[in-house]
Amino acid sequence: MRPALDFNTLKVFIAVVEGESFVSAAKALEMPTSNVSRSISQLEEKLNLKLLERSTRHMKLTEAGHLLYTRAKPLLEALEQTETELTLRQMQLKGPLRLCIPNEIGPALLGSVVADFACQYPELEISCVTNLSGFESLREELDLAVIITRGQMDDSDYIARHLMTIPCTVVAAPSIIQRYGTPSTIQKFAELPCITTVSALKGAPWQFVNKKGEFATIKVKGHYRVNSGEMAGRAALAGIGFAILSKQACQPYINDGRLIEIECELPAAPLQLFVIYANRRYLPAKTRAFIDFMLQKLSHLSPAQSQDELISP
Repeated sequence: MRPALDFNTLKVFIAVVEGESFVSAAKALEMPTSNVSRSISQLEEKLNLKLLERSTRHMKLTEAGHLLYTRAKPLLEALEQTETELTLRQMQLKGPLRLCIPNEIGPALLGSVVADFACQYPELEISCVTNLSGFESLREELDLAVIITRGQMDDSDYIARHLMTIPCTVVAAPSIIQRYGTPSTIQKFAELPCITTVSALKGAPWQFVNKKGEFATIKVKGHYRVNSGEMAGRAALAGIGFAILSKQACQPYINDGRLIEIECELPAAPLQLFVIYANRRYLPAKTRAFIDFMLQKLSHLSPAQSQDELISP
């Protein structure tokens, strides 16, 4: 099989034809004249054809050279135009931007951020869905996803950038404390009624952090499972069971006595907010701009401003 023609070699050939000399082509391409001559010789050898008739005074195309020039010239121009358009598209803040944010906390925390970004860049076509699918959402041709997690994040091929840490605490209604007492160790939660998740946070066991920063897990007795932080909070207030909730969000209920904070030997693992995307090297400017915009906006939020709801159990 004959080897394919080289893009750069064809560029040299066209430059020679249009400059009518090796010297002119070398100046236009900013390369040594010897390299130009070598490229033409290699091209003729590869094709086994004479492309240029050369003498000390002039140069002219052979019939084969004329055919190659007339066919290659528009093809190379089209390729160069395509390359330019692709580069501009990568750099411009326009076109579709598809994102996914988590339920409940996403709209409360990021709703204004997404809206402000859309106002700043009106040529963007923003599509934002809310769900808890996390990593799975990136398989649906989305540009990025914001996920909420607790404990050790699974290894993946995606890039993850940390956005925010949300401290959590264990709470229960007074009626639960009266019925079951105050747990003395985190292991006790395995025997007590607890409010936990169906699939949010991957339905993982309750997690706590030891002094070394390592995670300790407890498989709680989850007889009430929800994927809604609001429902988890309402269930805790109703006395259904113990719950791990956002510290800041449930603080008013702790203050007025409707919830009691449980002082455990290990603190509850906080919730972590991450933005995930496929590849840093070829990240489009619009995606990078939104990530930077989001990081800037969230860095200015105080914990009280960032949590308006009872966030996931």
